[in-house]
Amino acid sequence: MSGKTFVRSEDVSTQVFDWGTIKWMTRPDVTGSERFSAGIVNLDPGSGHELHTHPDSDELLFVISGTGEQVVGDETREIGPGELVYVPENVEHGTMNTGWVPLQLLAVYAPAGPEEVLADLPDCEIVPPGEIPSRSG
Repeated sequence: MSGKTFVRSEDVSTQVFDWGTIKWMTRPDVTGSERFSAGIVNLDPGSGHELHTHPDSDELLFVISGTGEQVVGDETREIGPGELVYVPENVEHGTMNTGWVPLQLLAVYAPAGPEEVLADLPDCEIVPPGEIPSRSG
């Protein structure tokens, strides 16, 4: 085994965007797993992701808390706690927080990879492990 087996949120960096934050709890450089990556996404109220695709990875989104609107291909629907969304590779999708509190999701990519694309975006700030991100809004 080449990585951690147990990972705490303070063990990993935070990706900070104008719409919210992501903490990738498992990815190849954290746990050694190349088969999937998984992270906690917090979307700020009234914020969301533009429509996009992941050409080489399927994605699962599990709603932990909050409410939102999810687009997957030609389908749009409201999502809430306890709901899972499956997004096949190459299918256009996007998420919008429609509530007053953060929309928290568990995002899983299989195989891992899209999390690195996000880290390379010009509007992504990486906050080191153990530091609490601060954003002006």
